Amino acid sequence: MKVRKRSIVGMIGAAGITTSISFVLMDKSKRDRLMNKWNEWKNSMQKNESHLPIEEAGDPGKDNLENADMVAEGSQFGVHYYNKVRQ
Repeated sequence: MKVRKRSIVGMIGAAGITTSISFVLMDKSKRDRLMNKWNEWKNSMQKNESHLPIEEAGDPGKDNLENADMVAEGSQFGVHYYNKVRQ
């Protein structure tokens, strides 16, 4: 019985949302206002993507030479530690 109540509540909610959206989209001025808000939001998201901190982080190969060399050589510390523990 609980499953039926949940599905009925879900269907009523979906019908309510659909009805309210259809009323908003029926009026041209409301539809235009909604599209303007959507475009403003979309443009603001596109602007925010261009300022990701990853682009401003720099080049780790040039900024920290000791770590870059260790990674480039392939640090064997973890391998040696694993071999010791295994034996």
